Amino acid sequence: MNHFKYILSSLSLILSFAIANAQDTVHYTGETLSNVDYHHGQLSPAVGVHNIQVFHANRENPALAGGSNWTYNHAPMLAYWNKTFYLQYLSDPVGEHIPPGQTLLLTSKDGYHWSNPTVIFPPYKIPDGWKKEGYQGIAKDLYAVMHQRMGFFVSKKKRLLTLAYYGIAMDAKDDPNDGKGIGRVVREIYADGKYGEIYFIRNNTSWDKSKSAYPFYTTSKDKGFIEACDELLATPLMMQQWVEEADRNDPLIPLKREAKAFSYYHLPDNRVVGLWKHALTSISNDEGKTWQYNPLRAPGFVNSNAKIWGQKTSDGKYATVYNPSEFRWPLAISTSKDGLNYTNLLLVNGEISTMRYGGNFKSYGPQYVRGIIEGNGVVPDGNMWLTYSMNKEDLWVSKVPVPVSDEVKNHPNEVFAAMKNGEELKYWNIFSPIYAPVAIEEIADGTKALVLRDKDKFDFAKAERVIPESKKVAVEFTIIPQQSDKGLLHIDFQDGKGTTAVRLILDVDSAFKAKVGYRNSGIMKYEAGKEYNVRIELDRHKRMFNIFVNGQSKGTKLFFAPVTSFKRVTFRTGEIRRFPDADTPTDQNFDLKNAGELDKEAVYIIKSFKTSPY
Repeated sequence: MNHFKYILSSLSLILSFAIANAQDTVHYTGETLSNVDYHHGQLSPAVGVHNIQVFHANRENPALAGGSNWTYNHAPMLAYWNKTFYLQYLSDPVGEHIPPGQTLLLTSKDGYHWSNPTVIFPPYKIPDGWKKEGYQGIAKDLYAVMHQRMGFFVSKKKRLLTLAYYGIAMDAKDDPNDGKGIGRVVREIYADGKYGEIYFIRNNTSWDKSKSAYPFYTTSKDKGFIEACDELLATPLMMQQWVEEADRNDPLIPLKREAKAFSYYHLPDNRVVGLWKHALTSISNDEGKTWQYNPLRAPGFVNSNAKIWGQKTSDGKYATVYNPSEFRWPLAISTSKDGLNYTNLLLVNGEISTMRYGGNFKSYGPQYVRGIIEGNGVVPDGNMWLTYSMNKEDLWVSKVPVPVSDEVKNHPNEVFAAMKNGEELKYWNIFSPIYAPVAIEEIADGTKALVLRDKDKFDFAKAERVIPESKKVAVEFTIIPQQSDKGLLHIDFQDGKGTTAVRLILDVDSAFKAKVGYRNSGIMKYEAGKEYNVRIELDRHKRMFNIFVNGQSKGTKLFFAPVTSFKRVTFRTGEIRRFPDADTPTDQNFDLKNAGELDKEAVYIIKSFKTSPY
């Protein structure tokens, strides 16, 4: 009996220690979980998030992709310097770890309009005859592949460095991050948009430096550049980002455990929270020189093998952004008041664009998210800015308003022409591909309106308005379809989880319709260029809605799915997507037909939007 009590007492102490330890590390105590059967995970959206595509791959028509026909584009990094956004990413012709590789750069002044890509670290030829330790075979006409978890560094004297890593993959399944690559390169980005020379800043010890195509950074004649590089090398939190590609015993790397894709932020007491893939976490008391414990999985977090991003937000709170599932969808955000206890889970991007080009290790979904790491710039608008790849093919950024919230308290009454410039889409969530953009534009009568355009054969424009949760609500909007013989517009009325109860359709056959089950029900014919004021009265209890167009009743119809309330209205220029799903084969080894072509453009102008109880 005493022995039994001793065991119970010991277990209690162990449990108490574990709980206490958990409270002193990043953990999730919210009750919301993502449902992988939906691309949006059935998560409530963070209000006002703008998802903007910045690069669209195109193998057949490279002029539509800034001159590049490479279709593996991934691992974007973000910085803000000299009143400019800088986005770096790596690229391969078809698939991951299949050479040649290169790293490119995009820039933007406002986060919405981006430059064409510029190659900043070009393909690197491996000398013929090179042998990689542990690999049977020798290099012949082989190029390096690029892989890096760090893209930028801003020195104390405000010099901007960009970095990349040349690894060696002897075949499609070889690991370029085994510490047996070539090394890390660096160059400076100048305020006038020009670039300094390329140097190596760190080579793998297995590499023969006499065969290097670039000089070592200490040979530069620019003492300020050398000083910035030395500062970087002396910063443990920067060095921790290099762990995968570095020598396994590199003395510059504080924590040599193979924990991947490091990000970090400071707590109010100046401790540093570290985050790695798989939602691993630890805490440092000395700026990353040592860590309190080996990285452990953050209690309560659900995250597979994609990156997790963490940062302090401009309102003094904290946020983590990641894929909260065993798949790389959706992209979600969780917030915390103290940087340790995370209490909610909201949607950032719940769309999976169609993968147009198959390739080695190309995963579906919005993934590998990164923000602007401490020291690499502060965007003056106070919002969170993030970057990620879609399907390892296209590149996106997200603007997430701070404070982060999923609630709207007041019913909107928005006439876009009368609203303050720049404030029109404050409460709208947008999904805006390059060839299916969502924006406020000046229209033919000289006023401004919300415009959805779409000439993307495989994607759509989407504008979504979160409204106060309502069981009975009237929704009014004024819309001008610019065509009636092409295009498609769905207007969905949804609950907080994204379940659609009612759908109105402007269809390609000039018919305005409503979905009422398996079949669509006709409302009326519509004409190109004509203005329509639509009012729909939704009653959750009766599961019925009344519809009026230009003041005339068009009848009463049934919901096609039940909901408990309404919280979202969505305008989308395409059918809802359900591919891929949790049972879709992991690797797509085929390209879509006509993957590089565009459709004829369809345009929808929305002049006003209003909701009210009735």
